[in-house]
Amino acid sequence: MATSTPALQVSLPVMEHFYTLQGEGFHQGKAAYFIRLGGCDVGCVWCDVKESWDAGRHPDIPVRQLKDMVCATPARIVVITGGEPLMHDLTTLTGALQEAGLQTHIETSGAHPLSGSWNWICLSPKKFKAPLPEIVQKADELKVVIYNKSDFNWAEQYAAQVKPACKLYLQPEWDRSAEMTPLIIDYIKAHPQWELSLQIHKYIHVP
Repeated sequence: MATSTPALQVSLPVMEHFYTLQGEGFHQGKAAYFIRLGGCDVGCVWCDVKESWDAGRHPDIPVRQLKDMVCATPARIVVITGGEPLMHDLTTLTGALQEAGLQTHIETSGAHPLSGSWNWICLSPKKFKAPLPEIVQKADELKVVIYNKSDFNWAEQYAAQVKPACKLYLQPEWDRSAEMTPLIIDYIKAHPQWELSLQIHKYIHVP
């Protein structure tokens, strides 16, 4: 008996969407359209968008409408974030965006199977729910949030698993940045394969 193919998602729960500058990591400073999807089961205690966790609180927006909203701007990069965006099947969304000539980037904890077609995968692993090995191996960028001193050793565990070309970033947790940033600077000076990521959008007051 043949099994049916699951229906592709043609609409997604969207908490917010906006055209701004990428504030973190390798593509910092570049213009990008952000689509923040609702839904997350990772539950970081220091998450700054906890309102994204419940997907049911956010309206479903058709993929075609999302593409049209992006195409109404000069954006060339679209960043899909959350919440945890990979709780959703992103095949239809990324296909539509790439057909329109847009680059698709994702920011994910890697805790769910990878779906969609991506030009850039930023993996930000969390201790609360480990990333899947398949995503660790495909990551173009490893961005580890440093909350405690023990997080440096934890970051190295993932740095040993990513592909050689993967970019490595350490980023202070925002509320502990005054304490953690000096430690990160010293760590990077001693381990120059890492680079510093700062949330510059919070400093320049853009979304």
